[in-house]
Amino acid sequence: MVQIRPFAALRPKKGKADKIAALPYDVYSRKEAAEKVKGDEDTFLRIDRPETQFSPDTDMYAPFVYEKADELLKKMEEEGDLIQEASPCYYLYELTMNGRSQTGLAACYSVEEYRRGIVRKHENTRKEKEQDRICHIDACSAQTGPVFLTYRPDKEIKQVIDREKEKEPVYDFTAEDGVRHRLFVISDPETTERLTGLFEKVERLYIADGHHRAAAAAAVSDLRRRAHPESTGEEEFMSVLSVIFSEDELKILPYHRVLKDLGGRTPEQLLEVLTDVFTIGQAPVSPYEPTKKGEMGLYLDGTWYRLQVKQEHCLQDPIGSLDVAYLQREVLAPVFGIEDPRTDGRIDFVGGIRGLKELERRCSSDCKAAFAMYPTSMEELLDAADANLLMPPKSTWFEPKLRSGLLIHKI
Repeated sequence: MVQIRPFAALRPKKGKADKIAALPYDVYSRKEAAEKVKGDEDTFLRIDRPETQFSPDTDMYAPFVYEKADELLKKMEEEGDLIQEASPCYYLYELTMNGRSQTGLAACYSVEEYRRGIVRKHENTRKEKEQDRICHIDACSAQTGPVFLTYRPDKEIKQVIDREKEKEPVYDFTAEDGVRHRLFVISDPETTERLTGLFEKVERLYIADGHHRAAAAAAVSDLRRRAHPESTGEEEFMSVLSVIFSEDELKILPYHRVLKDLGGRTPEQLLEVLTDVFTIGQAPVSPYEPTKKGEMGLYLDGTWYRLQVKQEHCLQDPIGSLDVAYLQREVLAPVFGIEDPRTDGRIDFVGGIRGLKELERRCSSDCKAAFAMYPTSMEELLDAADANLLMPPKSTWFEPKLRSGLLIHKI
């Protein structure tokens, strides 16, 4: 049984949403974030990535950097660019990209349900990235970016959502990347109680994106609870900001891999090694995008190849059957010695939204080879989470991305 609750969001005033809303903090490199905020006094990215307010050689994890985020957040509220909702509400957040829409319910879920596995994860976190968000949430006393959750389709929930979307949105804008964003406020007590009750019938929620935000929110909750031993469990720091989507509305893009070196081999030697676990052929088109599960593209020495996994090396369990797991198990670990791709500096990851040309660009600059992946399916993600198993890191890339700064949960 899932317990969600409405919350009183801190959100942009009318006419400011499109200027404040920003892509999530983790889609940018440090250099990209610094370029993005240059000359922009409104973007929420300044708060999500406060190191952009300092010189490039500043320690981005220094306490004063996080204090800057809190200062900027307070300033936006004091100047009236961000306003506090008068009472707890639910919100509907609709995103439309390339003619396809998805609508999520913005709500808070309980930290305790995350710990008990009712809110399920499918990836491990990196300690340094988790600590970064812990410091950010703690310094700001706010969750500034939602955890992206999903659930198995429910007809009754969809009916309520569709009815509420017939009303006037409080925000309706198209961002510079062409994604349209609409936000609806659900303040009617009867409707909020109805949604709360319907979600009590939902067996589980699943983290689609935002594992570090979820883990950090739980860690800050522990810090606050220790600081306030008299807490009842109803405090805002016991809840986590989220947007919850029906899984049939979501789309996963591939998460590609790029390698900084060939492990001491020539391109010809690498191809020879890979014939043990792949059937390799010249790609019919360039660049080559895999067309089905069990197929990958390889960009090596200026040439695209089509790779087909060999069935005798395939596993049938929810994790072992994933293409990203096959590549890790049969190639990255034994051939390149990359045992932990989360921490090994010889591998990097490229989200599917950046396109295959980005793989070619990386291979002409700082990398030597690229593996183009076929996307993991929603069914594979849910099956792994239901089995209490963890997928390899960077298995999924969800698009479109939820914007930060539209809904903020003060704790």
